[in-house]
Order: sequence, then C-alpha cells, then structure tokens
Amino acid sequence: MSPRRSVADTRRTRTAILRRGLDLASVEGLEGLTIGRLAADLAMSKSGVLGHFGTKESLQLAVVDEAVALFVREVVRRADAAGAAPGLPRLLAQCEAWVSYLERDLLPGGCFFTTVTAEFDDRESGPVRSAVAAKNAVWQRELRRQAELAIAAGQLPGEPDAEQLVFELTGQVLALNHARRLYRDGAAAGRARRAMRRVLGMPAGAGPLAGLPDPAPGEPAGHPEA
Repeated sequence: MSPRRSVADTRRTRTAILRRGLDLASVEGLEGLTIGRLAADLAMSKSGVLGHFGTKESLQLAVVDEAVALFVREVVRRADAAGAAPGLPRLLAQCEAWVSYLERDLLPGGCFFTTVTAEFDDRESGPVRSAVAAKNAVWQRELRRQAELAIAAGQLPGEPDAEQLVFELTGQVLALNHARRLYRDGAAAGRARRAMRRVLGMPAGAGPLAGLPDPAPGEPAGHPEA
C-alpha cells in the first residue's frame, strides 16, 4: 500500500468514526459515546477506534468540532450565501437557516448543541464543557452583532435590546427542538418562525423568514464535507 493511499484510508476511517459519533451523541450525549459502541457500529476493533483519538475525551472534543463543521455549513454559510445586508436582513437569514437546520432533521437527535449543553451545563469545568460553551458563544456573538447593527440602523421597532433579542430568538430555537424531538410536532417550525417575527417586529406569518440557497447537493444528510 502506498503512503498516499494509507493516509487517505486513515482520513476516511477517522471521518467515518466522527460521523457515527456525531449521530450517536445527538441522541445519547457525549458521555454515551463509548469506544466500544463505535467499534461495534463500525465493525472495527476498540484499539482501531482509540488509535485515531487516544482518549475518550479527545474523541468527544473531535465530535464537538464535527458538530461545529456541520452547523457552519448548514447555518452560517447558507445564511451568508443569501447575500443579505448586515443588520436585520442578515439576522433574518441567520434565523431562517437556524430553523431550517432543525426542520430538515440533519441529525437523528436534533440539535447536537442542545443535547450536549443540557449534559454539561451543570459541570464546574473541564475541556469538553469549555469547548461546548465556547462554540455556542461564537454563534451568540454573531447574532448579537447583527442585532446591534439592526438597532443602530433603526430597523427594529420600539427600544430593542440586542441581548434580549438574542435571548428570545435562542429560546424559540430551543422550543422548536423540544417540540420536534419530544412531541414530533410537525408544525413547530412554523410556530418558531411566527415567534421570531414577533420578536423582530415583523408582519405575522409562518413562512420563511428569508430566502436561502438550496442545501449543497451530493452530501450525505447531516454531515459536513470530508
């Protein structure tokens, strides 16, 4: 076997482990992500799985990064590709991409970050908790930046507060994930959009908050490009 093929095979194996790990963690959390479970699911030896990551904690951190890559592709980049102007138009595109991300059931357990945040939020410290908090904070800062631009441009009614807006928009997404996963509520995405419109002072309606490009073709549902 050539060195080039060996490297490619190693990369494909690592990708397969992470993809399966992301699916499992979205349902069972990161603590449910065991070397033995992944080895059985992928017909590998435990040492074969462990050899790619070294420790369970390293595996968990790698799965967090895989979840970020998915979120960036399906939410951040789709919103950016809409070409909406900064401020309220960009915020609407971001919210629509966020709702669509959950509406399309890209992961079997819904929102990965909702699952693992509930799992780690009460822990005092640790690399995995810190990583989950840091990744969430990046998205929250971007939403807050667009809200602040919208407020500065007079695009929102009344006397809005950016922190409060982001808090309420995040709450709608958490409620959407809860309704879809626990109650299998097919109407939840429309309710989330109506709630977001109300928060942002937009006309009532359950339709899309903004036009977005179609998802990238040819990629397996729920996973970032290898």
